[in-house]
Amino acid sequence: MTYCIGLYMADGLVMLADTRTNAGVDNISTFRKLSVWEQPGERVIALMTAGNLAISQTVVNLLNEGIEFCERGEQEDCSLQTLLTVPSMFQAAQLVGRAVREVHKVDAEALEAQSATFDVSFILAGQIKGRRMRMFQIYSAGNFIEATEDTPFFQIGENKYGKPILDRAFNHGTDLATAVKLSLLSMDSTLRSNMSVGMPLDLMVYGKDSLTVEIQKRIDPDDRYFANISQLWAQALRDSQAALPKPPWLEGTIC
Repeated sequence: MTYCIGLYMADGLVMLADTRTNAGVDNISTFRKLSVWEQPGERVIALMTAGNLAISQTVVNLLNEGIEFCERGEQEDCSLQTLLTVPSMFQAAQLVGRAVREVHKVDAEALEAQSATFDVSFILAGQIKGRRMRMFQIYSAGNFIEATEDTPFFQIGENKYGKPILDRAFNHGTDLATAVKLSLLSMDSTLRSNMSVGMPLDLMVYGKDSLTVEIQKRIDPDDRYFANISQLWAQALRDSQAALPKPPWLEGTIC
């Protein structure tokens, strides 16, 4: 399992992913799940993956090597495209979807024979020069949806533990620094509640229209800032709980 968060704001993007993969309690490994394609001044595209590691790695390799892409579905309009050559973020999402379907054609039957499901999902985000910044969630069928001001974040993988803080505190107008804090607290909640999600973490921060990666950082288990905010958040929750009034219907009982 994994946990990845994509935050879409007026000011930019925050992408955060853990790195744990496991095939049982005695087979735990670390793999990077956040890939970034950058041509400073021209484009920044980030892709996070969750699900079957072999499937997601094959998809990423196809995106690097190139996939035949037909703009209008006609053979004469086809060309070999990568995430460094597609002209728009919408076509980037289409390209990822096509890569997913290509892998499904090759591997789905073999996976089914082994009683395994074709389980993979992605968050794709970025900006290409002359185009607007966009973020998409792409499913195992290769179809996708787009983030909006009303739905400004996506999660893939083990998302239930880290969702409440984003629902309560994050919106499209949140500034980048606050968004980084909220993403880390969302991840911290998940790390505490699910052992299938683990450090180190990979973080990318992108400022709208900058066409360059602002921050790309690996957060290790001994990172002092992450440990500090984790402790402060835990104490704040305890203090807030203690400050809440007792339910009035408990008055006069043993509680």
